[in-house]
Amino acid sequence: MNSTSSRVTLRKIEEKDLETLWNYIYKEESPQWKQWDAPYFEHKPVPFEDYKSKFLKNTDQYNDRQRIIEVEGNIIGTVSFYWEYEPTRWLEAGIVIYDPAYWNGGYGTEALSQWVDHLFETKEIGRVGITTWSGNERMMKAAEKVGMKLEGRMRKCRYYNGVYYDSIRMGIIREEWDQLHTR
Repeated sequence: MNSTSSRVTLRKIEEKDLETLWNYIYKEESPQWKQWDAPYFEHKPVPFEDYKSKFLKNTDQYNDRQRIIEVEGNIIGTVSFYWEYEPTRWLEAGIVIYDPAYWNGGYGTEALSQWVDHLFETKEIGRVGITTWSGNERMMKAAEKVGMKLEGRMRKCRYYNGVYYDSIRMGIIREEWDQLHTR
Protein backbone atom coordinates (compact mmCIF):
# COMPACT_ATOMS: atom_id res chain seq x y z
CA MET A 1 0.00 0.00 0.00
CA ASN A 2 1.28 3.35 -1.06
CA SER A 3 -1.43 5.86 -0.31
CA THR A 4 -1.28 9.54 -1.14
CA SER A 5 -3.48 12.48 -0.24
CA SER A 6 -2.85 15.96 -1.51
CA ARG A 7 0.15 16.34 0.82
CA VAL A 8 0.84 13.06 2.60
CA THR A 9 2.12 9.71 1.34
CA LEU A 10 2.05 6.51 3.36
CA ARG A 11 4.47 3.86 2.18
CA LYS A 12 6.21 0.73 3.37
CA ILE A 13 9.46 1.09 5.25
CA GLU A 14 12.52 0.21 3.20
CA GLU A 15 16.01 -0.63 4.42
CA LYS A 16 17.25 2.75 3.15
CA ASP A 17 14.80 4.48 5.57
CA LEU A 18 16.15 2.84 8.70
CA GLU A 19 18.89 5.35 9.46
CA THR A 20 16.47 8.29 9.19
CA LEU A 21 13.94 6.54 11.44
CA TRP A 22 16.60 5.55 13.95
CA ASN A 23 17.85 9.16 14.04
CA TYR A 24 14.33 10.36 14.86
CA ILE A 25 13.58 7.63 17.38
CA TYR A 26 16.85 6.81 19.16
CA LYS A 27 19.64 9.27 18.30
CA GLU A 28 18.65 11.64 21.11
CA GLU A 29 18.16 10.47 24.67
CA SER A 30 14.98 12.55 25.07
CA PRO A 31 13.59 13.37 21.61
CA GLN A 32 10.99 16.14 21.45
CA TRP A 33 8.26 13.89 20.00
CA LYS A 34 8.46 11.65 23.08
CA GLN A 35 6.96 14.47 25.18
CA TRP A 36 3.65 13.66 23.45
CA ASP A 37 3.88 9.94 22.69
CA ALA A 38 3.34 8.21 26.04
CA PRO A 39 6.09 10.15 27.85
CA TYR A 40 5.30 8.27 31.07
CA PHE A 41 6.88 5.14 29.53
CA GLU A 42 10.67 4.88 29.61
CA HIS A 43 12.43 5.64 26.32
CA LYS A 44 15.26 3.12 26.06
CA PRO A 45 18.17 3.59 23.64
CA VAL A 46 18.67 0.99 20.91
CA PRO A 47 21.93 0.83 18.94
CA PHE A 48 21.42 1.33 15.20
CA GLU A 49 22.73 -2.12 14.28
CA ASP A 50 20.24 -3.76 16.68
CA TYR A 51 17.40 -1.65 15.27
CA LYS A 52 18.35 -2.55 11.70
CA SER A 53 18.80 -6.23 12.50
CA LYS A 54 15.37 -6.44 14.17
CA PHE A 55 13.73 -4.79 11.16
CA LEU A 56 15.46 -7.09 8.67
CA LYS A 57 14.47 -10.19 10.68
CA ASN A 58 10.83 -9.03 10.89
CA THR A 59 10.33 -7.19 7.58
CA ASP A 60 7.02 -8.93 6.81
CA GLN A 61 5.56 -7.94 10.17
CA TYR A 62 6.74 -4.34 9.76
CA ASN A 63 5.29 -4.25 6.23
CA ASP A 64 1.90 -5.30 7.60
CA ARG A 65 1.82 -3.15 10.72
CA GLN A 66 3.60 0.10 9.96
CA ARG A 67 4.07 2.75 7.27
CA ILE A 68 6.27 5.78 6.76
CA ILE A 69 4.55 9.17 6.63
CA GLU A 70 6.20 11.20 3.90
CA VAL A 71 5.67 14.81 2.83
CA GLU A 72 7.39 16.05 -0.35
CA GLY A 73 9.87 13.18 -0.14
CA ASN A 74 10.71 13.83 3.53
CA ILE A 75 10.05 11.22 6.20
CA ILE A 76 8.16 12.97 9.01
CA GLY A 77 6.69 10.09 11.00
CA THR A 78 5.03 6.69 11.05
CA VAL A 79 1.60 5.13 11.39
CA SER A 80 1.13 1.68 12.86
CA PHE A 81 -1.32 -0.74 14.38
CA TYR A 82 -1.23 -3.43 17.01
CA TRP A 83 -3.68 -6.05 18.13
CA GLU A 84 -5.16 -5.26 21.51
CA TYR A 85 -6.73 -8.74 21.31
CA GLU A 86 -6.52 -10.39 17.90
CA PRO A 87 -8.99 -13.27 18.51
CA THR A 88 -11.79 -10.68 18.83
CA ARG A 89 -10.31 -8.47 16.05
CA TRP A 90 -9.64 -5.57 18.43
CA LEU A 91 -7.13 -3.38 16.66
CA GLU A 92 -5.58 -0.10 17.81
CA ALA A 93 -3.83 2.35 15.50
CA GLY A 94 -0.99 4.71 16.27
CA ILE A 95 0.68 7.70 14.72
CA VAL A 96 3.82 9.68 15.51
CA ILE A 97 4.99 12.80 13.72
CA TYR A 98 8.65 12.90 14.72
CA ASP A 99 9.58 16.18 13.06
CA PRO A 100 8.20 19.16 15.04
CA ALA A 101 8.27 21.31 11.88
CA TYR A 102 5.21 19.29 10.76
CA TRP A 103 3.22 19.56 14.00
CA ASN A 104 -0.05 21.50 13.89
CA GLY A 105 -0.21 21.47 10.09
CA GLY A 106 -2.85 18.77 9.59
CA TYR A 107 -0.35 16.20 8.33
CA GLY A 108 -1.11 13.81 11.16
CA THR A 109 -4.85 14.03 10.52
CA GLU A 110 -4.33 13.28 6.81
CA ALA A 111 -2.05 10.35 7.60
CA LEU A 112 -4.41 8.95 10.23
CA SER A 113 -7.35 9.16 7.83
CA GLN A 114 -5.43 7.28 5.12
CA TRP A 115 -4.30 4.67 7.63
CA VAL A 116 -7.79 4.06 9.04
CA ASP A 117 -9.09 3.73 5.48
CA HIS A 118 -6.32 1.22 4.68
CA LEU A 119 -7.05 -0.80 7.83
CA PHE A 120 -10.76 -1.05 7.06
CA GLU A 121 -9.99 -2.02 3.46
CA THR A 122 -7.44 -4.72 4.32
CA LYS A 123 -8.48 -6.14 7.70
CA GLU A 124 -11.61 -7.98 8.74
CA ILE A 125 -12.33 -5.64 11.65
CA GLY A 126 -15.34 -3.75 12.90
CA ARG A 127 -13.51 -0.89 14.61
CA VAL A 128 -10.29 1.10 14.59
CA GLY A 129 -9.29 2.81 17.80
CA ILE A 130 -6.50 4.86 19.31
CA THR A 131 -5.28 5.09 22.87
CA THR A 132 -3.61 8.27 24.08
CA TRP A 133 -3.43 10.44 27.18
CA SER A 134 -5.22 13.68 28.01
CA GLY A 135 -1.96 15.61 27.69
CA ASN A 136 -1.83 14.86 23.95
CA GLU A 137 -4.49 17.26 22.70
CA ARG A 138 -3.23 17.10 19.09
CA MET A 139 -3.79 13.34 18.94
CA MET A 140 -7.30 13.63 20.36
CA LYS A 141 -8.11 16.41 17.87
CA ALA A 142 -6.77 14.40 14.89
CA ALA A 143 -8.82 11.37 15.97
CA GLU A 144 -11.92 13.54 16.29
CA LYS A 145 -11.34 15.09 12.84
CA VAL A 146 -11.27 11.65 11.20
CA GLY A 147 -14.56 10.76 12.88
CA MET A 148 -13.48 8.93 16.02
CA LYS A 149 -15.54 9.32 19.16
CA LEU A 150 -14.51 9.26 22.80
CA GLU A 151 -15.15 5.71 23.99
CA GLY A 152 -13.38 5.66 27.32
CA ARG A 153 -11.63 7.87 29.83
CA MET A 154 -9.71 6.28 32.67
CA ARG A 155 -9.24 9.16 35.03
CA LYS A 156 -5.91 10.12 36.56
CA CYS A 157 -4.08 6.90 35.67
CA ARG A 158 -1.12 8.45 33.82
CA TYR A 159 1.36 10.26 36.06
CA TYR A 160 3.86 12.51 34.30
CA ASN A 161 5.99 15.40 35.55
CA GLY A 162 4.09 15.63 38.82
CA VAL A 163 0.62 15.70 37.21
CA TYR A 164 -2.04 13.04 36.82
CA TYR A 165 -3.55 12.67 33.34
CA ASP A 166 -6.38 10.57 31.98
CA SER A 167 -5.93 7.66 29.58
CA ILE A 168 -8.14 8.28 26.53
CA ARG A 169 -9.64 5.73 24.15
CA MET A 170 -11.26 6.88 20.94
CA GLY A 171 -12.55 4.87 18.03
CA ILE A 172 -14.69 4.58 14.94
CA ILE A 173 -16.69 1.60 13.75
CA ARG A 174 -16.79 0.48 10.15
CA GLU A 175 -20.40 1.66 9.60
CA GLU A 176 -19.53 5.17 10.81
CA TRP A 177 -16.44 5.24 8.59
CA ASP A 178 -18.45 4.11 5.57
CA GLN A 179 -21.02 6.85 6.21
CA LEU A 180 -18.27 9.48 6.28
CA HIS A 181 -16.35 8.11 3.27
CA THR A 182 -18.02 6.92 0.15
CA ARG A 183 -15.97 4.23 -1.50
